Amino acid sequence: MFFNINSNKMFFYFILIFSTLISISSNSWLGGWIGLEINLLSFIPLISNHKNLLSSEAALKYFLTQAIASINFLFSILIKMILLKNFEINNLISIMINSSLLMKMGSAPFHFWFPNIIEGLSWINCFILMTWQKISPMILLSYYMNNNFLMMIMIIKVIVGVLGGINQTSLRKLMAFSSINNLGWMLISFMISENLWLFYLVMYSFLISILCFTLNLLNTYFINQLFIINMNSIIKISLFINFMSLGGLPPFLGFFPKWITINFLIMNKFYIISFIFIMMSLIMLFFYIRIIYSSIMFNYLKLKWFKFYLKNNSMLFINLFSMISLLGMIFSTFFFM
Repeated sequence: MFFNINSNKMFFYFILIFSTLISISSNSWLGGWIGLEINLLSFIPLISNHKNLLSSEAALKYFLTQAIASINFLFSILIKMILLKNFEINNLISIMINSSLLMKMGSAPFHFWFPNIIEGLSWINCFILMTWQKISPMILLSYYMNNNFLMMIMIIKVIVGVLGGINQTSLRKLMAFSSINNLGWMLISFMISENLWLFYLVMYSFLISILCFTLNLLNTYFINQLFIINMNSIIKISLFINFMSLGGLPPFLGFFPKWITINFLIMNKFYIISFIFIMMSLIMLFFYIRIIYSSIMFNYLKLKWFKFYLKNNSMLFINLFSMISLLGMIFSTFFFM
């Protein structure tokens, strides 16, 4: 099943959502910090599993890194309250607050914990960590941005997201570095407009949810597993469409928010940054093509001991969302003409 009905987990899911709402609606830094801590304590029981040692290790690593980031964040906001009038100290504190929040969301160059923790999680928890867990740190980041510092961080993000995924064979680590790359796009869209950031986040969450849901149904965690699974052509086409849409290839839906972002950057003469972002997106497309290459080009290996069952209802949803991803950009183009 996609979700195991468990009253304890449903309680922690509720607290997870509620803590994010506390954090983003707080009118003080201390309230935002409390929301982040409740979010941390509610997510750890969801990812820990006594039957899987990797998930228990991932829960411990997640707790330690988030605790370090929370300590830095709390220290920074306390210093900010005391030494608010000094501009030089204030500029330094803004970098400290931004760094602690970037570490909380798994952004480069504070990303070293992120792929290792993703590797020990299920696809459902990977989806939560790559989408929902980034909302409250990013909104808190928008309250006290250091633009020069974040501009450098955005370039590092898109480059690290590409370089980190070159030699990876694990699908979860590839999606983690893809998330780091897309985080750079989200951050620059946030600096442009909050509405554009919200649109980008919704599109990214929609596309990543389809991929995580599909790979969870396929029970696939490595690229070579796509080599032995005898999938029908419809699943292959669905994977191809969604990976290409996530990479931002026109005319798929994922290209639309990147198109708006690039258009704004070029209009405001950020030519070097837009060139770096576009080139890194092209290399990310190479990774996505490499993922689906084995499943599309090869279909000769049929193992008698390996059987794969997929419910018709699940297949219907995957195909429906894939068609939305395929046709969404075309409809959007006609809408804005």
